[in-house]
Amino acid sequence: MATIQDKTRALISSKLKVSENEITPDKNFFNDLGADSLDFVELSMLLEREFNVKFTEAETANVKTVGDLLELIEKHIK
Repeated sequence: MATIQDKTRALISSKLKVSENEITPDKNFFNDLGADSLDFVELSMLLEREFNVKFTEAETANVKTVGDLLELIEKHIK
């Protein structure tokens, strides 16, 4: 069974067209993975559907790295 991290990395890879091997918790979406604000909003929406959660704008505004995003998802799932 795929973990939260595995599913998240696969969606990030698909959306941003980067190798899953490049997606580590310390990677910044904007500086390291080439996302722009629209990419990030669309990615957030994909993840909300995938995990059946809802993020607030304030929460996503604080997300800069893959690790930040994983923490946010896990917080909503628990």
